[in-house]
Amino acid sequence: MEDRRVLVVASPELAAFGYDGVGSFASVQDAVDAVPLNNQVRTIIRIAPGLHQQPVHIPRTKSFITFRGSEIKDTVICWDNMATRIKHTQSSKVIGTGTFSSATVIVEGDDFIAENVIFKNSAPQVSGQAAAVCVTADRCAFYNCRFLGWQETLHLHGGNQFFKNCYIEGNYDFIFGDSSALLEHCHIHCKSTGYITAHGRKSSSESTGFVFFKCVITGNGEAAYMYLGRPWEPFGRVVFAETFMDHCIEPAGWHNGDKPENERTACFCEYRCSGPGSSMSERVAWCKELIGDEAIPFLVKTFIDPDVQNPWLLHRLGTKLPVSTASP
Repeated sequence: MEDRRVLVVASPELAAFGYDGVGSFASVQDAVDAVPLNNQVRTIIRIAPGLHQQPVHIPRTKSFITFRGSEIKDTVICWDNMATRIKHTQSSKVIGTGTFSSATVIVEGDDFIAENVIFKNSAPQVSGQAAAVCVTADRCAFYNCRFLGWQETLHLHGGNQFFKNCYIEGNYDFIFGDSSALLEHCHIHCKSTGYITAHGRKSSSESTGFVFFKCVITGNGEAAYMYLGRPWEPFGRVVFAETFMDHCIEPAGWHNGDKPENERTACFCEYRCSGPGSSMSERVAWCKELIGDEAIPFLVKTFIDPDVQNPWLLHRLGTKLPVSTASP
């Protein structure tokens, strides 16, 4: 890969007062649009602090893009789309319809990275499906990011993704899709009754799944009102490992999605979790507590980065691996 390219997005205040874009871009989408088609250069888009009220689309033809926000002040990308009402600079022929196109940021270009960015969907809770980020791209990583919303906050559908030190909130299927994703040292906050995950694996031959490793789950008090997950498709697979679970987690832990037949096919597992919501004594009979070596396949980087000869987390991102995912 060639040397890196850096683009700069001006603060929202400058853009609001007629900023002419000289030397940088007036919006995040403008910077994305400036990246060449079939890009092969790691392009860092430095986004100034502030509230950037706009939807953003990264097409399949634009890979190797990094969104870099401020480490000191909040850098927020916010929009209020919902599945039944889409306001976007792109047409439905480009971004599609439904939940995917409701996202504030749509990522279709592979090898995407985001650092220190807050992604928010500000649609009200009663609006239904409304995502903060939808990802169909492969080899994506998010560091120190926040994902704010209510329903289906984070839509991961296809490819492999890694999340480190992120905050994700919502109430209903707020992490969902059919991808392979590893979330490490992330804070999951449950705003009201619902399901943290809804994974969409369609058959036992698929290698996809969501793994939460050394995460923290919090709620709004002492009551139990949140399920760890339900199968979006019959073979949904989710693993919570060494994760702290607050009182908000229902004693049963998991839900069959009102389809008893899903209990025969869903793969819902827990491993060495802690906290008042982690007790296995009242869990549904069809979830599994992993023991010993059973957990290893889910706790190493090869779960999302299976090519040990050419690991994307190390070489493509150029980012130091967390110790806990560095073992072969």
